Order: sequence, then C-alpha cells, then structure tokens
Amino acid sequence: MTPIVRSLGDHLREWRKRRRMSQLDLALEADISQRHLSFIESGRSTPSREMLLHLAERLGVPLRDRNPLLLAAGFAPVFAERKLDDPALEPARRAIDMVLKGHEPFPAIAIDRHWTLIAANAAITPLLEAVAEASLLEPPVNVLRLSLHPQGLAPGITNLPEWRAHLLDRLRQQISVSGDPVLEKLLEDLLSYPAPESTDEAHADHAGIVVPLKLSTKAGLLSFISTTTVFGTPVDITLSELAVESFFPADQETAAILRSLVLN
Repeated sequence: MTPIVRSLGDHLREWRKRRRMSQLDLALEADISQRHLSFIESGRSTPSREMLLHLAERLGVPLRDRNPLLLAAGFAPVFAERKLDDPALEPARRAIDMVLKGHEPFPAIAIDRHWTLIAANAAITPLLEAVAEASLLEPPVNVLRLSLHPQGLAPGITNLPEWRAHLLDRLRQQISVSGDPVLEKLLEDLLSYPAPESTDEAHADHAGIVVPLKLSTKAGLLSFISTTTVFGTPVDITLSELAVESFFPADQETAAILRSLVLN
C-alpha cells in the first residue's frame, strides 16, 4: 500500500487544532499576518526553513515532529535522533548519572518519552522489594505500569486513588501535546487495571499543594514529593525526550528511613 503523503498545510492545521489555535491565534503568536499563514497552509506560499521552525516553536511542536514538517516543505531534517550510548550524548549521559547519584539516599530515575526506565539510582532498589510480578521489572521497564499494576507497586501505595489520578492526568496531558499512539495504548492498558475507590483522606495532606506518593514498605511508610527535570534547549530528539524524576522525602521519618536503607 502506498503511504499517504501529507502536505505541509495538513501538518500545520493538525498542530493548530491540537493546540486549539485559530489561524489568527497562531498568526498573532508568530507575529505574521493571518493572510501569510493562510497562504502557507493552502500551499500558495512556501515558507523559509526559518519561518517553518518559528511556527513549530510557537505551536510547541516536539522536536520529533518538526522533521516531518520540514520534509513536507521540501527541507532536509535538522534534528538528529541518536541512541543514548552515542558518543555525542556522553556528556548528557554523565550529567544524568551525576544527578541520579547526587540525589542519593533519595530515589531518582531517568525515563524516556514512553515512561521507559533508562537509569535509576541505588535508592530505588529497596522500594521494589514488594513487586510480585517479576516481568514488570524485566527490561524495558515501564514505570507507569510498574506503579499502577495490581502486582506491581500499587498494593503498597496507601493513597493509590490520588496517585493514580495524578499519573493518568500527566499521561493524558502528554498525549494531548504529542498525539503519540504508543502513549495512547499505554493509557488504555493502565485504565484496564482495577481502579481503587477514592477517599477524602487522600487530599488532606500538603494543603493541596502537591500530590504525594505514600508507599508502605517493610522499613515503614515512606512519603514523597517529586520533581521533573529536563535538559534545557536540546537539539537532539533523544535528549529532548529524557526526563529525570526525583523523589524527595515529604517528612523527617521518610528521610531517616531512606538514609538507613541506602547509606548503611
């Protein structure tokens, strides 16, 4: 079957609709006339590579999807996609390892755009002792499946309704931004897992400021807040899609337990 070749206009209209922007909205955001944008979308005007990249930036198009825009306009792709072990990415890999190691004795992981585990520090290992399904820990490990699977971490998460809702909301936002079919399938799989009953108690802590992760372990109840770190201004597709999730103790008891688990 001959693949369908999509025009530049088709690409731009799809991204505008995904961002809920009219032609006028995008024209104002990009500081060009609506007439000019209309001509680009209809094929009556061919944009320069710089203009096309400018429009992609205003639309928040992920680097992975900017190359197809360039190809549709007759330009060569400009964003490389290297494997993480490529020598060109060695400085980035060292930076990730330094962040993970430096965060000990608290847990931290590096993930890709599909929530696949790329690396983890030593503080993660003690948290996985209660995982009943060994296949969830076999590479490639998907951290969302590991978290929400009924034989993964889910039984030990004492505020599972709240944490599950938080993760699913993040995933839905990611799908809205990227339109990634792999993430759509992941969401479908996660929604097939048994849904716990929601409780009012889950929202009592931290004054609604953050969504904590509360995990029951052999060493005691651990409570975390988390942050996400990404590389600034990446021009490599792989690098643009990496994120480091760092978990911080939400109370002194958690900090003390983690120090005893990892440092002793």
